[in-house]
Amino acid sequence: MSEIIALCNQKGGVGKTTCALNIAAGLERMGEKVLLIDLDPQAHLTYSLGIPAHELQRTVLDLFKGTHGLTDTLLAVEGLAVVPSSLDLAGLDMELAGTPGREFILRESLSQADGFAYILIDCPPSLGILTLNALTAAREIYIPLQTEFLALKGMSKLIETIDTVKRRLNRDLEITGIIGTRYDARRKLNKGIMETIGERFGDKLFKTIIRENISLAEAPGYGQTIFRYAPKSHGAEDFLALAGEIVARKRPAPAPETGGLSA
Repeated sequence: MSEIIALCNQKGGVGKTTCALNIAAGLERMGEKVLLIDLDPQAHLTYSLGIPAHELQRTVLDLFKGTHGLTDTLLAVEGLAVVPSSLDLAGLDMELAGTPGREFILRESLSQADGFAYILIDCPPSLGILTLNALTAAREIYIPLQTEFLALKGMSKLIETIDTVKRRLNRDLEITGIIGTRYDARRKLNKGIMETIGERFGDKLFKTIIRENISLAEAPGYGQTIFRYAPKSHGAEDFLALAGEIVARKRPAPAPETGGLSA
């Protein structure tokens, strides 16, 4: 069964798309088969892979309209399977208004996904119907948090939304990962915020912290993941470590060795 993970935070600029893209690329480098879904109408993940969202004939919008299935919308880029976004997603809330079961459209589409170890969903920076579909389809949520003072502001609303979805639509949904992003060890404030995040979320906070790195900001402009653009950068190092941590969480702990003589 695929691990379906939604990356969401209604606050923009926290590195959500950067995390979705480069976690997927890191997992692929570790031999995992990964599907990426861009649910953001801004199509930043799509453009970050060098895919011209404004020219595509088939996108994630087709899944919601029912005009094409999942396999018809897949693109292969840098070893990843990608369902690209559409700029027309911005009007989806109005188009689906009154549609029965509109929260389950993505979940039903993902029932066609076969052979993927991980499915990562890049959510828009809002709590509308697109994010609601992601939360209904996913089992896990990763929340990228910028290591600055305002990072935790607004989290209560996101957690409230997640709790509502869990009660009404998807009882298997859990927040399983908090990712500290844009970290600068030279700033005392960053260290203090990380301590606060750790106190609040405990072992849900990944040990790997994504450091501030210019290569991470530059790579999307070249339509490349960090591993292709700057494979020796801190960004590549951090995301490979984070991917390793994610894989390690999924592997069962080895059985303890038994000592002594057998009877």
